[in-house]
Order: sequence, then C-alpha cells, then structure tokens
Amino acid sequence: MSERRVDESRVEGGGMSARTMRLTRTILIVVGVLGLALGAVVLVSKQDLPAILSVAAWMLGAIILHDAILSPIVFLIGVVARRAGRRVSKVVLAIIQGGIVTGCLLMLLVIPEIYAKTLPIANDTVLPFDYAARLGFLWLGIAALTAAICAVYLRVRKR
Repeated sequence: MSERRVDESRVEGGGMSARTMRLTRTILIVVGVLGLALGAVVLVSKQDLPAILSVAAWMLGAIILHDAILSPIVFLIGVVARRAGRRVSKVVLAIIQGGIVTGCLLMLLVIPEIYAKTLPIANDTVLPFDYAARLGFLWLGIAALTAAICAVYLRVRKR
C-alpha cells in the first residue's frame, strides 16, 4: 500500500502554497501602503489645513461608526441567528450580514450629504435632494433585496 504524501506547503482548502500566499500578502500590503502614502502626499500638497482636518474628521467618524455601530450590529445578528437554532443556515446568515454591511457602507457615503444639507449653502443646486429620505429608501431596498436573495437561495436549496 503506497502512502500519499501531503504537500504541507499548500494552504488548506486552496491551491496556493504558503510561500505564494506570503508573497501575495506582502505585495498587497506594499501596494496598500504606497497608495496611502500617495494619497497623503496629494492631500497635503493640494488642500489647505481646514480641508485636511475635515478629511481626518470624516475618517475618524467612519472608524467610530464601523467599530461602535456596524461591527456590534453584525455580531449581534449573528449571535441571535445562531441562538434561533439550526433553522437559520450559515448561508442565510451571511446574506443578511452582507446586506447590513452594504447598507452601512453606503450610509457612510450619504451621512456627510445629510449633514451638509443642514449647513447654509449659497447655491441650492449643490445638494438638491432629501438625502435622509433617500437613505431610508436605500435601507428598504437593501432589506427587500436581501430577503429576495435569501428566498431564492432557500428555494434552490430545497431542490
């Protein structure tokens, strides 16, 4: 009986070797750091201090929103769904969490417009829409689409 040798340098569940994975991660990290550095240089060279502080405040707000609101909500939904029993599949849970994450990320783009709408603007055509209402409709659309995707998945799975 011949013994099959397992290539221990292969990453579990995939075809990439550990060395290739390390190289890929290193390249992605370097490209990311270079992109951040380029963005910082362009920001500092093209903008004045108030604009830079506004970008910093927006980024800090995005981090706080993610860490204080988005992550706990997704985590709690996962806990509640798991406690609901085996009736909720992991795929359905992932679809629901994906809908929540998508909505929260889009909300990050709309919140500055909602805030800007409260400020005095010299030109009314700059922010012409009711962004808060549109955010509400966005959440309704994401909820409907998420429910539809879950229904389609469950129907296909039953077959």
